[in-house]
Amino acid sequence: MARGEVDAYVHAGGMYQWDSAAPVAVARSAGLTACRLDGSPLVYNAPEPSLPDLVVCRPELAERVLAAVRSSS
Repeated sequence: MARGEVDAYVHAGGMYQWDSAAPVAVARSAGLTACRLDGSPLVYNAPEPSLPDLVVCRPELAERVLAAVRSSS
């Protein structure tokens, strides 16, 4: 993602906050959008460590990617 080789990364297989914190920080510093599959913000340092899904994409593609995810579920 950060090198511009792909348009989006979608992960729906479950993970924990520590699994995505560093990659999301790198993605955001590169100007990419990072959120949950439903478009809600990623929440870190929460009492519940589970972070079940993740979308990272170029900002101009965020709505299209999230709409495709919604239509596939």
